[in-house]
Amino acid sequence: MGTVILNRQPRQWECTHCPATAVTSFDTPNRFHECPGLAGITAPMIPAGSGARTVVVERQDYVNGEIVTCDGNGRPVMAVVTERPDGSNDVTVFADTARGAAEV
Repeated sequence: MGTVILNRQPRQWECTHCPATAVTSFDTPNRFHECPGLAGITAPMIPAGSGARTVVVERQDYVNGEIVTCDGNGRPVMAVVTERPDGSNDVTVFADTARGAAEV
């Protein structure tokens, strides 16, 4: 029995908010970049030509000294949602960083 070699085309990535593009092997599940169009947030790139879009979700609650992710303009960001034309989506969540204190 012989060996079968599958030669898949590389995956093309793009950003809908900036001119960034990338090329990876076909089996790369996702690609992220610091997007200048989204004020420096680490955002997912989408497969080129897929018709998907990304939307930034700002924090809706009060930031009381918590350590949160902020964009380059100082706005606290909670998530980036990737919406696809078929109605499915992915969410990249920027969780708060916990703090602790101990008395000795």
